[in-house]
Amino acid sequence: MARYIGPTCKLCRREGVKLFLKGERCYTKKCAVERRAYAPGQHGQGRSKATEYALHLREKQKVRRIYGVLEAQFIRYFEYADAKKGVTGEILMQTLERRLDNVVYRLGFARSRSEARQLVRHGHILVNGKKTDIPSYLVEEGEVIAVKAESKNQPMFQGLQEFLSKYKAPVWLELDVENLQGKVDHLPARSEIDVDVQEHLIVEFY
Repeated sequence: MARYIGPTCKLCRREGVKLFLKGERCYTKKCAVERRAYAPGQHGQGRSKATEYALHLREKQKVRRIYGVLEAQFIRYFEYADAKKGVTGEILMQTLERRLDNVVYRLGFARSRSEARQLVRHGHILVNGKKTDIPSYLVEEGEVIAVKAESKNQPMFQGLQEFLSKYKAPVWLELDVENLQGKVDHLPARSEIDVDVQEHLIVEFY
């Protein structure tokens, strides 16, 4: 499956905001946005007035990069949201939030969405007791997402329970720290998704 494998910090610098793509590093002074708060490339420090098209494009690119979705797949998500009844932008954000890799990240099982994607692809995650290794799988209300029992002793999960004891999951998810699992209490409303984007600009872009 295609995915972006280039420099991660350049994505944040290009958008001019922290996208929190590298987990704990984004909260330290090593964060690229903290050290070089301008776009990458030889013209990165140049001053140019953003056009209306550029504003719409940047908002779309920001959401794509936050959720780790390539252009063709993002267009499919938009077409899916546009075909549903309701506010297209809100449905788009809800759909992206329902991705399994994002849910694993939201539950605190991984420190970044890219790490969560890797956990899913390597078969460490169960959905309703069945191994699901598709990061784009869309979770439904009532489904249970858990770390596979055989994987709990793996190095990447050492100390996870201690971390989760201080972690607060989103209100639409129920977290069971002792069993390293979570349940989708309900599908997220836009007000329950803490991603600072203006999705109506994405709708206008398309």
